[in-house]
Amino acid sequence: MERFLDELAWRGLLYDETPELRSRLTTGPITGYAGFDPTAPSLQIGNLVPVMLLAHLQRCGGKPIVVLGGGTGLIGDPSGRSEERPLLEGPVIEENTARQREQLARFLEFANSSSGALMVDNRDWLGNLELVAFLRDVGKHFTLSYMLQKDSVKGRMSAGISYTEFSYMLLQAFDFLHLYRTLGCELQVGGSDQWGNITAGIELIRRVEGADAHGVCAPLITTASGAKFGKSEKGSVWLSAELTSPYEFYQFWINADDRDVESYLKIFTFESREQIAALMDRHSDDPGARIPHRAVALDVTARVHGLELAQSAAESSLTMFGEANPADAKAATWKMLAAELPHGPLPPTVGPDSPVLDLVASSQAVKSKGDARRQILQGGIYVNGRQVNDPNAAVGPPLQGGYYWVRRGKKTSFIFEPPA
Repeated sequence: MERFLDELAWRGLLYDETPELRSRLTTGPITGYAGFDPTAPSLQIGNLVPVMLLAHLQRCGGKPIVVLGGGTGLIGDPSGRSEERPLLEGPVIEENTARQREQLARFLEFANSSSGALMVDNRDWLGNLELVAFLRDVGKHFTLSYMLQKDSVKGRMSAGISYTEFSYMLLQAFDFLHLYRTLGCELQVGGSDQWGNITAGIELIRRVEGADAHGVCAPLITTASGAKFGKSEKGSVWLSAELTSPYEFYQFWINADDRDVESYLKIFTFESREQIAALMDRHSDDPGARIPHRAVALDVTARVHGLELAQSAAESSLTMFGEANPADAKAATWKMLAAELPHGPLPPTVGPDSPVLDLVASSQAVKSKGDARRQILQGGIYVNGRQVNDPNAAVGPPLQGGYYWVRRGKKTSFIFEPPA
C-alpha cells in the first residue's frame, strides 16, 4: 500500500492528504470510498477523477467502496456551486442511481476478494434517520463556526444557502462514520472541492469513535488554456451514450490540446511512466499523427463504452479525416457516422449504375441539382472518398453495409443509408 500516494503524485492526482495517512499505509491494506450523487442522469468525465483514485487504491491492494448518493442526492451538495441546486424527486434520483451504478461498475473489479470493490447506496442508511436523534448524535459535534469555515459553505454565504444544503456536510460526514462502523472504511477520496466534507467526516469519527480516519483529494483538473476540464463545444461530456455518443466521446480526447494530452494519459489511463514517455517521444517526432491522443481516446472510450464501440469510433475518426480508406471501414463504422452526420435513406431510383449527379443531388451536401453539377465539375465533390469530375459517371458500388458517403469540400458530408 505504501506506493499508493507515490502513484497518485506522479500522475498529478494528489492535491492533499491527511498527515498520518502515509504511515497508516505502511501497516497494510486500507478500505476507502468515494461518493457520487445521482443529481444527473449520467456521470460526466470529470467524475472519472475520483473513480481513478479508487481504481489506483484497488491496484495497490486496497478495497474500494463506491457510495451512490441516493440519500444525499435528495439534498444536493453545495460544493463548487454558486447557486442552489434544484431539488429532484425521489423517482428521478432512483432512476439516475440505477444508470450511474451501471457506469461505475465498468471501472473497478467487483470480485469476491479482500480487495474486491463494493457498491452501496447511502439511502439505505440515511433514509431511515430520525431528525432528533441525528441532531443529538451528529449535529452536536459540529459548531456553526466550524461549518462556516468550509469553502463549500463560505463561498455561498453572499448569495445565500438554504439550511437543506447547509446540512449536506453533516450527512456526508455521517456516511463516513457509517462506513467506518459497518465496513471498516478508514479513507475517503475525492476532488479538492470535497476536502471540507472529507475532513468533517474524519472529525466526526475522531469525536464519536475516538479513531483515526484519513482523506486524499485530487486537484480540480483544468486545461492548458485555464478552462474547466470536461467541456466540449457542445457542453458537458457525459459517460452515457444517449447524451454523448461514443464517437463524440472519442473525439473529445482526440481534440485535446497537445499541452494537455500527457497529463490526460497520466490521470485517465493506467499506462506506465515508460509507456507514456514513449508515446510522447513519438508525438515529438510526428505531432500530426496525434499518437498519444489516439492512445488515451481508445483507452478511455473502451472502458466507458466497450472495446467494440471504441474501435468503431477510432475507425470513424480516421475515415472522416482522410487517414483511412473508406472502402476498408466496417459497416458498424458507417452506422456510427450516419448517427453523427446528416443522413437519409438511399433513394430507390439510385443504384451503382446511376449517374453520380443523381446521388449527389439527392443529398443535403448541395443546394440543388444545378449546384451539384457545378460542384462536381469544379472537383469539389467526393463519393465514398473518391473525387468525381463527371456528372454522368456511374455511382459505383456502395461501401460496406450498403452505405454511400457524399462529401463537399472538407467539412460538408451526407451519408446515404441502405434501404431498410
